[in-house]
This record gives sequence, C-alpha cells and structure tokens, in this order.
Amino acid sequence: MSKVKYYYDPDTLSYRKIEAKKSRRYRNISLFLLGSLLFGLLGLTILLNTSFINTPKELSLEREVRNYELQFELLNRKMVQIEEVLGNIEDRDNNIYRLYFEANPIPDEQRKAGFGGVNRYKSLEGFNNSDMIIATKKRMDIIQKQMVIQSKSLDEITTLAAEKEKLLAAIPAIQPINNEDLTRMASGYGWRSDPFTKARKMHFGMDFTAPKGTPIYATGDGTVTRADSNSAGYGNHIRIDHGFGYVSLYAHLSKYNVTAGRRVKRGDLIGFVGSTGRSEAPHLHYEIFKGDERINPINFYYGSLTAEEFENMLKTASQENQSLD
Repeated sequence: MSKVKYYYDPDTLSYRKIEAKKSRRYRNISLFLLGSLLFGLLGLTILLNTSFINTPKELSLEREVRNYELQFELLNRKMVQIEEVLGNIEDRDNNIYRLYFEANPIPDEQRKAGFGGVNRYKSLEGFNNSDMIIATKKRMDIIQKQMVIQSKSLDEITTLAAEKEKLLAAIPAIQPINNEDLTRMASGYGWRSDPFTKARKMHFGMDFTAPKGTPIYATGDGTVTRADSNSAGYGNHIRIDHGFGYVSLYAHLSKYNVTAGRRVKRGDLIGFVGSTGRSEAPHLHYEIFKGDERINPINFYYGSLTAEEFENMLKTASQENQSLD
C-alpha cells in the first residue's frame, strides 16, 4: 500500500494531503508497463540465445543433426566393411592373379594414396561437424580411388588371361610324331657326329626315326609360313609361326598336308615322314626357334609325354651319337 503524503499549508496553518493528479498516475502506470515490456523482451531475447530454451525450429534442427550424425556413423561402419572386402580382393589380386600372370603387384602406396595439392574439402570447413564430415569424405574418396585402381587391374588381368590362353595354345607342347608310330628317337639337340662327313658339329634339332609316310602333327597353334624345299639341307619342310616369338620346323618330309598361309591347331596333320634333302634315312628332323635362336625341343613335350616317357627321351637325347642329317 502506497504511503499517504502531506504538505504544510501556511494559510490554514495545517497539513493537507497531497492528491496525485490523474495524468501523472496514468503516466507512471504507462512507464511501468513499458519498462516491464522492455525488460521482458530483453529477458526473453537473452533466454532464447542460451541453451536453456529452444524454439520448435531449433528442436527440429537438433533432431535432424542427430539423425545426420547417426547416418554418418552407419556410413562409416559400411565403409569399414567395404575396406575389408576391398582389402581381401587387393590381396588376392597382388598375390594370386597378378603373380600367376607374371604382372607386377600394385603397391599399397599407390592403392591407398590420398589426394595432394589443392584443399578439396575447403567448402566443408566451418561447420559444427566439419571434422567428421571431412574425414568421411576423404575416406570415401580413397575407397573410390581404390575401386578404380582395382577395376583397371582386373581389366589388365582379363587381357593377360586371354593372352596367356593364346600363349599356352601356341607354344609347341607335344611330340610331332605319335609314340606308337615312332621307331626310336635317333638323335637329340647338341654336338653330334655328321653322318656324311663324320665330323663333330652342332645338331640344332631332334631326329625322330619313323617309316616313310608316318603322320606328322603340328605341335602348337599357329600359321604355316613355309611348305617348300627351298632351304638347303632340309628338303621338303614346313615352318609354323606360333606367335610370341616361337617357330617350329619339320624337315625331310615325303609330302605336305598343308600350304603356306594356312592356320593350324595343335594336333593337326601337316605332313608325312620322308627322307628328302640332306638325310641318311626316313626320319623327322624337328626344330624350335625362339626369336632368332634355335632352342632345345626337349623342353616342350609336357603336353604329350608321361614322366617316364619324358625321362627315357631325355636319356636318349643326351647321348652324343650320330645324327641322321
């Protein structure tokens, strides 16, 4: 309750009560209400800018942020699984596939390298969860790069596999005369006695003794480049280009079953045993070239001989006897 105020009236020599004017009263009330309103607005503004009170929009945004954080966490778990699977594929790629096809392994530094130079993640900086977002983005970029490298590697392996299949089919890998048709393996690769001069000279092929007319077979896939008698000493002979630098030669034939330019498969009948050219008796003289070098055919019979047959042939071929041409 407000206090009653008085003033001294000298005319009446008495105290009179001070009566408040209505206008002042209204003014005071108005000032009070205005001050209360301003104070309330100020207090509300302060509270709204603190963590004590959140607006419905802020609450909705907080829920959305928490949902995004949960999604990022789930995404990171998925990336861990992807990294494990990708790591397993990379390990097999380096230690099985590339090793088998004689390709150099891809180093981890290349597979898992980051991205240097310009800051690729500058636009993601400055937010409350920037560190988490940037780390996740970097991780995704590295995984994507790994997948691209692995995809290219598998493409390379596919190409190498196709080439390997062609190579395995092309390499001269069987005996040119069947064992049941073979009289004996007369002479091997190495220094031998010449049947005509009796001088010791290098014999660059293998001589297979067989009756005249015995079938001769292509030892690998390839193209017949020659089927003629225009090479000194060989008589009627055939040359097959197998690709990959390999060429096989079949000499002293009685007749041909192919012509130059024909494509043949391993095991195709190409001619018949004879004794044409510089030959002492019916036999097949067989050579293999790798590039410009003549190499020992004994190393190319893995496709037709058993271990015992190969051992016997190796023993016979190593004997320094007289050749038949």
